[in-house]
Amino acid sequence: MHVILPDNSQKEVPDDATLADVAAAIGRRLAKDALAGKIDGKAVDIYAKVHDGARIEIITPKSEAGLNTIRHSTAHLMAHAVQELFPGTQVTIGPVIENGFYYDFATERPFLEDDLRRIEEKMQEIVKRDLPVRREEWSREQTIETFDKLGEKFKVEIIKAIPGDEPISVYRQGDWFDLCRGPHVPSTGRLGAFKLTSVAGAYWRGDVRNPMLQRIYGTAWSDPKELEEHLKRTEEAKARDHRKLGKELDLFLFHPLAPGAAFWTPSGTTLYQTLSQFMRDLALENGYVEIKTPLLYNKGLWEISGHWGKYRENMFLVLDNETKEHDFSLKPMNCPSHHLYFGLKRHSYRDLPLRLHTQDILHRNEASGTLSGLTRVRQFAQDDAHIYCLENQVPDEVRRFVALLDHVYKAVGFEYTAKFATRPPQRIGDDALWDRAESLLRSALDSLSLPYELKEGDGAFYGPKIDFDVSDSIGRRWQLGTIQLDYNAPERFDLTYIGEDNAEHRPAVLHRAIYGSFERFIAILVEHFAGAFPLWLAPVQATVLPLSEKFVDYADEVAKKLHAAGLRIEVDRSDEKLGAKVRTAQLRKIPYMLVVGEKEAGSGTVSLRKRSGGDQGAVNVEELIAQTRHLIETRSLTL
Repeated sequence: MHVILPDNSQKEVPDDATLADVAAAIGRRLAKDALAGKIDGKAVDIYAKVHDGARIEIITPKSEAGLNTIRHSTAHLMAHAVQELFPGTQVTIGPVIENGFYYDFATERPFLEDDLRRIEEKMQEIVKRDLPVRREEWSREQTIETFDKLGEKFKVEIIKAIPGDEPISVYRQGDWFDLCRGPHVPSTGRLGAFKLTSVAGAYWRGDVRNPMLQRIYGTAWSDPKELEEHLKRTEEAKARDHRKLGKELDLFLFHPLAPGAAFWTPSGTTLYQTLSQFMRDLALENGYVEIKTPLLYNKGLWEISGHWGKYRENMFLVLDNETKEHDFSLKPMNCPSHHLYFGLKRHSYRDLPLRLHTQDILHRNEASGTLSGLTRVRQFAQDDAHIYCLENQVPDEVRRFVALLDHVYKAVGFEYTAKFATRPPQRIGDDALWDRAESLLRSALDSLSLPYELKEGDGAFYGPKIDFDVSDSIGRRWQLGTIQLDYNAPERFDLTYIGEDNAEHRPAVLHRAIYGSFERFIAILVEHFAGAFPLWLAPVQATVLPLSEKFVDYADEVAKKLHAAGLRIEVDRSDEKLGAKVRTAQLRKIPYMLVVGEKEAGSGTVSLRKRSGGDQGAVNVEELIAQTRHLIETRSLTL
């Protein structure tokens, strides 16, 4: 029989061939690297049987699917080690997460840091055993009975929730086995580049009413070199943690009486407002109009939008004193309010596209355990915009948006990639509508010659979208920008415009954002720059350091000139010696230090130092103003 390879070529294989046989037929190196594979798009183990005409893909360690297989298998390896070391421990679930995995355990005693070392050692021992990993299909009755006898009540609960027509698979490695869909590596000897990183508490099914479990996190890679590089990046990320730097640089604070809402210090507020004004100016330059809409709405709005039924638990509800019911809510997103605003006026096709920009405050009732610095908050603002346009205007609006996004990301040194997400299984609208919507976004992408990753089935329920991931200075990827095409909102909100034929028509709606939320974007920027912001973003752009008290007046004169030129300036009036003043400025990561003494006061100059170190020599104040203004206006990333 024959199978079809990813390049559409065909390969003859024996009638009883497995994926492993196919890999061997293709080449010795591929056979050695093969971990698992796909048959007609379905992920399976490497020993799965193939059929005549099957489309085959071999999964290797360096691919995303290969890494996921390694991480999933390493989670099983860890569970195996835990149960050998701590008999009676129950295993629950162990999914793959970004860069690694975790497994939740039910145990009477909490795991300690020293236990992680012991578990790692046991895992390496099991790797050396090179145990074959094999999939078995069991009946529902056999599976429940087996795990029930083992005292694995959580596994029994999982099994009972599996649909009756779905096969139940168990993976065995040596005498140990676990319930799992797979696929997994062929043997434990294919693993080894892993590290257990932390242990934490977690409620079963994420519900505080359920038992508390012990969650062990780990990371796994295709080889030791990748693991070492990841661990180095992790250490670097800890040093750049925005929560740590935000405190050291005095940017923002939190208080338990306002959980999930930041207090912005003067420096933090300056950074926030600089980014806000940058986006506001760009929006106005690109044909947007800025509006503000109410923060509090009756539930009627959310019933129209569909959020009252599907999103209410994430909303902050407000009591109506008349009805004594929680019939009001703070808005968790801007879209419905913008649709209401559009519907308040009559529109002609000549008015379109109408581009509405806002930076209103939003509130989402995130679980307290998920709050984390600025990356997961309850109060935030977005650089939000909605574009109401004719259908034939969509491609041009997408192109304009990508050009704007490109400008913003270059200003902060972000490289980015695009992802095109198509119709999900659960969606609204007929296929013809989705065909049109996807064709419009795809044509816009293709016209830009912008490489993109196709994410089939990952679109919003109301329409396809293009998401943008940025890479920061230590190689981490963050999903930020998005533009989404929505045909659902105009129907729900009965939005119309008058066309050339004097009849009413539905506009297309584009949801778009570049920063995402200001809070999360600032957190990413703090870590991207390690707090050393480029001149245009730095809360304090220069500090004047008088050598002694008698030069404070000249320092004030310099600061006044620089401030008049638009620079953010401070004067260090402390009694510290110059070395201490310089160290303080460097710790605060202020871009420029301007030392002034008798010589500088007499010549109308400053002695320039940059935060990177080293005396740059004497500079005329007017010349310094010209240099810094150029760097700020061009949003240079270097000093």
